[in-house]
Amino acid sequence: MIDLLFLAHRAPTAPDRGDRIRSYHVLRHLAARARVHVVAFDEGAAPRPTLDLASWTVIPRTRTRARATAGALATGRPVSLTAFADPAMTTALATLPPVDATYIFSGQMAQHVPVGPTTIMDFVDMDSAKFGQQADSARGPLRWLLAREARLLARWERDVAARAGTTLFISEAEASLFRATGGQGDIRAIGNGIDARHFDRTGVVPAPTQRPLIVFTGQMDYQPNVEAVMWFADHVLPRLAADFAIVGRAPTAAVRALGRRENVVVTGEVPDTRPWLAAASVCVAPLRLARGVQNKVLEAMAMACPVVATPQAAEGIDHGGTIRVAEPRDFAAACAAMIAAPGSFGGQARARVLSHYDWAARLAPLDDLLGTGQSLAA
Repeated sequence: MIDLLFLAHRAPTAPDRGDRIRSYHVLRHLAARARVHVVAFDEGAAPRPTLDLASWTVIPRTRTRARATAGALATGRPVSLTAFADPAMTTALATLPPVDATYIFSGQMAQHVPVGPTTIMDFVDMDSAKFGQQADSARGPLRWLLAREARLLARWERDVAARAGTTLFISEAEASLFRATGGQGDIRAIGNGIDARHFDRTGVVPAPTQRPLIVFTGQMDYQPNVEAVMWFADHVLPRLAADFAIVGRAPTAAVRALGRRENVVVTGEVPDTRPWLAAASVCVAPLRLARGVQNKVLEAMAMACPVVATPQAAEGIDHGGTIRVAEPRDFAAACAAMIAAPGSFGGQARARVLSHYDWAARLAPLDDLLGTGQSLAA
């Protein structure tokens, strides 16, 4: 059994948000096959998961965005790197015993360790492309700053991938985009899975509702999610005879304001999203800006809930036609059709999840990288 360093920008503890869902399940898979030393940042309390780990070190992340931006402009580096540049991380890594291999979760963490043949670099998404998309719709100084970030971060991503043993992305679409924009090396796609035993409507008591219910789940201080629900509430919901539940932690002031509308509920953080998913006539993913795989879509599919998603939100998901993919102009009609035909698609969507998105099958390629095929420890 090899010793492995798992380095992450956010502690892979309870899988309660998009990045933690992937990092936790990857860590769980690796911990069954290696002696894993976890070193990660986190914004708050990060309890050690109930996994067999060699060590667990979490460093509080306190650098503000303003300070990170100022540092980036002064040094010519991407903001994404200066935001996670912390001497406490260097100190923590220096205390670890020698390791045979390193798994880096998120590109900004590659600045803290030598990247070489025994490194698995999991970019998850192509962050530089995300900043490029944001720049396209921004104005003034923000447009310049986002375009700068996209350019510098793309250069960093290419440099890291060229040095790493293997570079991972969450979907073949992301991997192909990276290759097409100059990425070199052993570039692979390992997609997200879903815990279908947990996301199962059997025995779940649906949240109470009087009318057809449309549900959106997600981290509600994440700007693409905020923009998605604002657009849906303003441009789609008025055309539907339904209520709209926005389910997720940390809603911004703009999202909370939507809750003052008669047919909109803003829950904030909930202990369990499943009652809301079980109550939904339709789950929506009306994102305009999305990268990689949307866990909210997989969770709704696993709960046998009909899903309507934009092409951006559906990209990277092998849904086999079991969800409705609709352009913004057709979104209301697609939701109305789902409401009018209860039970359509949901069972097929769950069957698709069960056959294509088991975590063990999704992460099996890591076994070859760790020793059963090409060995990182060789």
